[in-house]
Amino acid sequence: MSKTLFDKIWEKHIVKQIDNGPAVLYIDRHFIHEVTSPQAFKGLEKRGLKVFRPEQTIATADHNVPTIEQHLPIQDELSRLQVSQLVSNCQENSIELFGLGHPFQGIVHVIGPELGITQPGMTIVCGDSHTSTHGAFGTIAFGIGTSEVEMVLATQCLLQNKPKLMRITINGKLNESVLSKDVILHIISQTSASGATGYFIEFAGSAIRTLSMEARMTICNMSIEMGARGGMIAPDDITYNYLKDKLMAPEGEDWEKARAYWKTLFSDADAHFDREIVIDAADIQPMITYGTNPGMGIPVSEKIPTLDNVSADEQTSFQKSLQYMGLQAGTSIKGTKIDYVFIGSCTNSRIEDLRLVASFIQGKQKSPDVIVWVVPGSKQVEKQAITEGIDKILEAAGFQFRQPGCSACLGMNEDKIPAGKYCISTSNRNFEGRQGPGSRTFLASPLTAAASAITGKVEDIRDWMNPSSNKQKLSAAFYE
Repeated sequence: MSKTLFDKIWEKHIVKQIDNGPAVLYIDRHFIHEVTSPQAFKGLEKRGLKVFRPEQTIATADHNVPTIEQHLPIQDELSRLQVSQLVSNCQENSIELFGLGHPFQGIVHVIGPELGITQPGMTIVCGDSHTSTHGAFGTIAFGIGTSEVEMVLATQCLLQNKPKLMRITINGKLNESVLSKDVILHIISQTSASGATGYFIEFAGSAIRTLSMEARMTICNMSIEMGARGGMIAPDDITYNYLKDKLMAPEGEDWEKARAYWKTLFSDADAHFDREIVIDAADIQPMITYGTNPGMGIPVSEKIPTLDNVSADEQTSFQKSLQYMGLQAGTSIKGTKIDYVFIGSCTNSRIEDLRLVASFIQGKQKSPDVIVWVVPGSKQVEKQAITEGIDKILEAAGFQFRQPGCSACLGMNEDKIPAGKYCISTSNRNFEGRQGPGSRTFLASPLTAAASAITGKVEDIRDWMNPSSNKQKLSAAFYE
């Protein structure tokens, strides 16, 4: 019987199928951080339980940590308490922790892949919705709630209903100016922020196969933003080459055995999906959001929709979103004055993202009216950026190169956008107050963010890549 990639992994991990109910699903890797784990550990303590398999849990501090002067005590009392509690819980339960000061500390969805902890065929969970990032390696990876974190700590299993399956196929060649962030924003704008509710997505097609692992992670990271349970991409040579020689990847005979299994992880030619979507890569343009959910996105060159283009049941929320954002229907976002630029988060904080930004802004200077934060996703990314001199390029342009953490992706640390201010962000959510109370967020790619930082207003990166202009054309190598 033909099977999808999802089916192959799901069936391999079923401990018990409950009649007319959920499956007891075995979990290979459990990531935890300081925000959603304290209550789970407290629950175990109250029930007199121990962590069942601590060696399969990895911890890091990322959400609440400051991104400057990390050697000093955390100033915010709640953040300091949560981070210190994570340290205590890990010590008491023999869980490996990459805390502040550790050379592997970073955003949980950045460190897993870069250390080789994330591997094809696994089931992976974390008390964080963007666990879907790990699906880029051909895994079933999804976010869970605090009570489920406790369940995994206690049993290494979860009760899960099997989701419906969707395949999104993108064929053809992406335009030179289009990055993976534009791809996923385009998809969400076409399906809406709830268009994949109840589904697990497999991304496929020739355009997907050409992407780097960093780019694939960006796409899977934001699959949750269209309501999906998660997103995944079948592993291939690009996957294997990325994982080869990673610190915690298999070695020697174990590597050959693992790779032989990984090569079986693909959807069979006639496998059934509950829904299929096919997209022409040539139709995707540089994107930006204008509203207060990631589905409210348009090509940078186009105008915000008018009320006539919005369905009747969405018109009230549409008008509310524009009012919050201080924007008008039927007008262009391009040229809108901005106040902040944030390049980072588990969506776009890897070394590839930083290299791309540095290559673009080298020799340029940011607008004096804009504050720019560039936050690497991990200590490893930070170290590599310094080794390559990327930090110096950024600083010469007036960008602030900070220390690893979730930073301005969400208002849980000091890196907040002030009320009423506009921020072009490479993160994944533009909800009301997401980056700070009253903040206004435009989601975009690292290139769109970098170009906008130079002029202090929303830019179309294609204007900077026109050979007939006096502006620098980026090396095509960054798009291969």
